Amino acid sequence: MAHDHTHVSLTRNQKLVFDAVARANEPLSAYVLLDRLRDSGLKAPLQIYRALEKLVEQGLVHKLESVSAYVACQHPAGEGHAATVFMICESCSSVVECSNACLTSDLQSLAHAKGFSVSKTNIELRGLCGRC
Repeated sequence: MAHDHTHVSLTRNQKLVFDAVARANEPLSAYVLLDRLRDSGLKAPLQIYRALEKLVEQGLVHKLESVSAYVACQHPAGEGHAATVFMICESCSSVVECSNACLTSDLQSLAHAKGFSVSKTNIELRGLCGRC
């Protein structure tokens, strides 16, 4: 993953969870993370969820709502993005993350026209990647 998290102060549990998510080739659920990190001393779901919550807050990890799983941010450190699009392959489970300034602007304009103020936008596209 392209994300450099050295500028962020992570607790031991957050670092363990982030490293596991960043190494994964597919989105990981909290319970898969728990299974993978049990030998590292993380034995309670709450430990995983607390670490994930902080990692999401810091922008290091994204939650994919449609599959209830987590992926590491694929953007370089410090690069902000208001609207994020995740393309999730239903065959191999790969995830591509992208952000587009025009898409962000269009969505904000659409929301504004309806009197809605956007704080966060994640769009999940499900289908098949180019390899599948």
